[in-house]
Amino acid sequence: MLAVQIGPVALPSTPLLLLLSLWGASWLAGRLARRMPADAEARKAAADSASQTLLNAGFVGLLVARLAHLGLNANAYLATPWSALDVRDGGWQASAGVAAGLAWLLWRGWRSSDLRRALAGSAAAGLLVWQLGSAALGLQQHRPLPDLPLQTLADGHSLTLTEAARGRPLVINLWASWCGPCRAEMPVLAAAAQRDSSVGFLFVNQGESAATVHAYIKSQQLQLPEVLLDAGSRLGPALGSTGLPSTFFYDAQGRLVDAHLGVLNAAALQSRLRLLRP
Repeated sequence: MLAVQIGPVALPSTPLLLLLSLWGASWLAGRLARRMPADAEARKAAADSASQTLLNAGFVGLLVARLAHLGLNANAYLATPWSALDVRDGGWQASAGVAAGLAWLLWRGWRSSDLRRALAGSAAAGLLVWQLGSAALGLQQHRPLPDLPLQTLADGHSLTLTEAARGRPLVINLWASWCGPCRAEMPVLAAAAQRDSSVGFLFVNQGESAATVHAYIKSQQLQLPEVLLDAGSRLGPALGSTGLPSTFFYDAQGRLVDAHLGVLNAAALQSRLRLLRP
């Protein structure tokens, strides 16, 4: 599931899971620290310190995860350095972040022996929630491409995603002309599609008529190689997303490699395209 729908707003699942895990670990650290043998004032101070330490560990982990991602994809971000500040692109190196967060907790636990048990227990619980949640979200990677009939914009021919893939790595972008973020990222995706012929880019419009899509593409002077129509807007829910824009990255074997809800900048797109190549 790529997004959680709350009223009219679709929120990305992975950041929500991270916040839930971190908040839960921080709360648990405070509860555990309150059990230490001391007076009420000392227990409260210990609880506040343990909770804050968990939050600080989360901040350190996020910072290192972002810096590690930028380092691994430096060439992509050097072309547009300001995009390094746009954390909405979903660029994080999780393993580096977890290691940095745990290192911070070990250092704090070494300095504060009274908090060691609270920090260890809460960190283990937070990591468990994160791992179980990530595993549940990752089950989507094993699903085949949905066998839904779509129509080509060019001639109205019906085909499935598997037929459209033709054995290629695939980028599937769900969009609509009324969606502001979709319009913002479309030139970046269009340029990448023109530049990289080894990857198939499918621009699957959600719920609009062929006339509306034709008019929009013409007005924006976009060169989109493969535009498909999903008149019933069924593909998003089938792929696990109810928000736009949503972009999915499949390898040549039809396995989901990555997915993103929201605007993709050029650097983030390039870093994900690297994952599709052997």
